[in-house]
Amino acid sequence: STQSTWGRPKVVHKRTKKFKRHHSDRFKRLGDHWRKPKGIDSCVRRKYRGNPRMPNVGYGTKKTDRHLNPDGFLHFEISTVRDLNMLLMQNRRYAAVISHKVGARKRKAIVERAKELAVRVVNRMARLRTEEHE
Repeated sequence: STQSTWGRPKVVHKRTKKFKRHHSDRFKRLGDHWRKPKGIDSCVRRKYRGNPRMPNVGYGTKKTDRHLNPDGFLHFEISTVRDLNMLLMQNRRYAAVISHKVGARKRKAIVERAKELAVRVVNRMARLRTEEHE
């Protein structure tokens, strides 16, 4: 990975677009999740030019970059203040994401405790902004 502006290696994912199932746009009965085409005449299976690509091992992201977010952290969902203790020694690698089911009062406590532990909270302003304006 190439260096980014703040010293952390830039996260590179080889492919972020999902592979769609062949003909899923034509037929409502076909979901768009990938299924390998198995027909004897299938132009996708035979890799004809101008047809959608099939997934293969070459599209894999580097192991160190896998599941990393653009901010360079792995995200970990938090729903209680106690959950933050798990990130105490991992605060350079993991960032906390407060679960959407947590209310405003508990969010405030989680954000304060995260500041003490120097844990990064990705959505620290969520639901706190609206409470202050009311």
